[in-house]
Amino acid sequence: MSNVELEAAVFRRLLTHLDSRKDVQNIELMNLAGFCRNCLSKWYVAAAEEAGESVDLEQAREMVYGMPYAEWKEKHQTEATPEQRAAFEKSH
Repeated sequence: MSNVELEAAVFRRLLTHLDSRKDVQNIELMNLAGFCRNCLSKWYVAAAEEAGESVDLEQAREMVYGMPYAEWKEKHQTEATPEQRAAFEKSH
């Protein structure tokens, strides 16, 4: 396997893991790891642009979230707690 194939496999595994943990909110990921599902989507768009490809942010989000972003938010996103917001403001 080439490095690119290994990296692609790891990325797919990360997406599968995040999909299995819909209970983990993006703000929690941001507070603990400094990135979230939206960051992955934006990085995907940026990588595509660097490669001369055009990928819309909503397309990238659908790939990362496994469904349209609006649907994911409706089904899985909860309101951030005051503590989560305070931690986010402190670290970012």
